[in-house]
Amino acid sequence: MRIVVKIGTSTLAHPTGHLNIRRVEELCKIISDIKNAGHEVILVSSGAIGMGVGKLGLRERPKDIPSKQAAAAVGQCELMYTYDRLFGEYHHTVAQLLITGDDTANEKRHRNFTNTLERLLELGALPIINENDTVATEEIVIGDNDTLAAIVAKSIHAELLILLSDIDGLYTADPHTHPEAQLLHRVAKIDDHIQALAGVSSGTQGTGGMVTKLHAARICLSCGCDMVIANGTRPANLYAILDGQEVGTTFTEKCL
Repeated sequence: MRIVVKIGTSTLAHPTGHLNIRRVEELCKIISDIKNAGHEVILVSSGAIGMGVGKLGLRERPKDIPSKQAAAAVGQCELMYTYDRLFGEYHHTVAQLLITGDDTANEKRHRNFTNTLERLLELGALPIINENDTVATEEIVIGDNDTLAAIVAKSIHAELLILLSDIDGLYTADPHTHPEAQLLHRVAKIDDHIQALAGVSSGTQGTGGMVTKLHAARICLSCGCDMVIANGTRPANLYAILDGQEVGTTFTEKCL
C-alpha cells in the first residue's frame, strides 16, 4: 500500500515549541516498521516554524512574515536533522522536499515534483515534504499542510492519507464545549451538513483546523483515496488504522 502520513505541529512539539522527543521517537519507529512491512510511505511534516520558535527561544509564535520565515529557516534544519537521525537508526534514508504552491499549480513543475517523488520511492527512500515557508509567504499565511498532503496523495495515486493531529476526528459538535458530542467514524460524502461541523483549530503551534481537513478529504474522495483523521498523541493509531480498526474518522466512498 502507498500511504501518505501528515504530522501536524501539535503532534511533533510541546506547547513550548520544543520537540516532543518521546512521541517523535515512537512515530519514527512505527513508520519505519510500516516501511519494513512493505508499504511505501511519504511523510508530510509540519513543524518548522514551531520548532524554530523553540530553538530561538521566542515566547510565542511570531505574527510578522520575516520572523516566521526566520523561525522556519532555523526550525527546518532541526526538523530534518531529527528525522534523519531517528529514521537512520532503523536503516531508512530520508529525503527532503520543500515545495511552494507553484510546484503544485504549474503543470511542468508539478510533473517534475511528481517524477522526483516516484523515483525516491523506487529507490526505497522516505520522502519528507513540507511547504517552503522560508520563501513562500502566501503558504505561511495559509499554513495548510492538510491540503498539501492531499495533493501529494492524489499526485502519486496513494491509497490512503492519514492526518495526525491533536484531535480524535470529526465530531457532531465541538467536544470542548459540548461533552455530548459524538465522533463520526465514517463519512462517505462531504455535504453541507458535514461542512457545517467544521470548527476552528484551538492549537497554539499549528494553523490548520477541521476546515482544511475537510478540504483535504474532498481532494482524496475525488480521486478514490481514503483519508483518516486520527489523534497523533497516540502513534500506535497508525498500526490500528492499517489493521482495519475503527480509529478516528475515515473518509471513504466504500461505505456508501
